[in-house]
Amino acid sequence: MLKTYRGSCHCAAVRFEADFDLGLGTGKCNCSVCWKIRLWTVKVPPEAFRLMAGEADLVDYRFNSGVAHHLFCRYCGTRPFEWVDVPNMTGAKYYNINIACLDGLDIDELMAAPIAYYDGRNDDWHAVPAEVRHL
Repeated sequence: MLKTYRGSCHCAAVRFEADFDLGLGTGKCNCSVCWKIRLWTVKVPPEAFRLMAGEADLVDYRFNSGVAHHLFCRYCGTRPFEWVDVPNMTGAKYYNINIACLDGLDIDELMAAPIAYYDGRNDDWHAVPAEVRHL
């Protein structure tokens, strides 16, 4: 069911809203960034994402191809979301919302959602990594 979720970084300098159906699934990637920060996301299109506060407080970290904007709060270091430019695996810009930054998320709803795994480590985004237990 489509719902509006609200979230923030740890210090709440960065706040956002996003509309999505958690039941459609979440994602985990094994690339070096996602692995190191243990990122668990839900993907939303730009029209479903609203930054409510803190744009000037975000720092943009990019590496490799530079299409993924791994944003973090300059004060607390939390990574509430990232946005991915084209070209990418979908062919359109999208936002990855960090599930851990959603306020009041129902844990039962989260645990019922399917998880897709992406092999970013090998730049094979449509493949499931050989090992996912650690993700």
